[in-house]
Amino acid sequence: MHIKAQAGLAMGTTVEGFDHTTATPEDIATLKRTVYTHKIAVLKGQDLTPRQFLELGRLLGRPEVYYEPMYQHPDVEEIFVSSNVPKDGKQMGVPKTGKFWHADYQFMPDPFGLTLIYPQVIPEKNRGTYFIDMGKAYESLPEDLRKEVAGTYCRHSVRKYFKIRPHDVYRPLSEIIEEVETKTPAVVRPAAFTHPMTGETVLYISEGFTVGIEDANGTPLDPDLLRRLFEATGQLDDTFAHGNIHLQTFEQGDLLVWDNRSLIHRARHTGTPEPTVSFRVTVHDERGLYDEAAA
Repeated sequence: MHIKAQAGLAMGTTVEGFDHTTATPEDIATLKRTVYTHKIAVLKGQDLTPRQFLELGRLLGRPEVYYEPMYQHPDVEEIFVSSNVPKDGKQMGVPKTGKFWHADYQFMPDPFGLTLIYPQVIPEKNRGTYFIDMGKAYESLPEDLRKEVAGTYCRHSVRKYFKIRPHDVYRPLSEIIEEVETKTPAVVRPAAFTHPMTGETVLYISEGFTVGIEDANGTPLDPDLLRRLFEATGQLDDTFAHGNIHLQTFEQGDLLVWDNRSLIHRARHTGTPEPTVSFRVTVHDERGLYDEAAA
C-alpha cells in the first residue's frame, strides 16, 4: 500500500495497492489515520461487487443502514444508492442526491465517522464532489465571529431537503411534514466541537441541514449569525471559487473514504444531467461524533 498527497491540492491523498482481502490490521489503522489527518483518501484500482464493498466498509467500522428504504441497494441494504440510471427498467436508489452542503446523517441522533463512496457510472464531463474542511474553516473565521459562536448550539433537521417518497403521492403535504418531524425530530449539538481523533475544533454547520442557532439555554439567536457563518465558510458561493472549497474528482476504479466529522460536501450536479451511479457505505468508528464542545 502506497499513500501520497494529491499533487497541487490542499487536502486528500491517493492510496495505491490497497486490497481489502489481504489488508492487515496495521494497514487498516494506517488508512484510517490517513483519512483523519488528510480528510480524504482515494483508493485507486478498486473492482468490487456490492458485497465486497460492504466487506471493506466493515473493516473500517460498523455500517449504518440508511433509515429510508428507497435509498437502499436491492441486494445489500447497507449500501445507499444515488442513481439516475434504471436497472432492469426500474429505479434503483434515488437520483440527484446531495445537491446542497451537508455532513451525512447530521440531522440524526448518532452521525457516523466515515463515509465511503464508490462511483459506478461516472459522468464524462462534470464529475466530482465539492468539499469544505470545517476544521480549517473554523480556524479561518474572523476573531469576532469565532467569539460569537463560542458556547452556542445549532439545530439540525432534514426537513429542508427531505425527498418525497413514492408512497407519498396524493398525501397532504402537512401530513408528510408532520411525519418527518416525528420520525426525524431536529437535533441540537454544539456549533463547534473537538474532533475526537485529531483534537481540532470543527465548526459543525451546513446550509442544507442546520436550521437554527441558539445559546446554551436554548434561546434562539439572530438567524443572521448563521448566514454570516455560511458566507464566511464558503457555503453561499455558487461559483465554488471560495478558497475553502475543494473539488475532488475521481475516475473509474476510485473509491473515496472521507472524514464525515470535519468535512461537509455537496454533489456536483449540472443542468444537463449525465448518467451517474454511486454506491455509499457509512460506518461508525471507535468514537462518538465529538468529545466536548469547543470553548
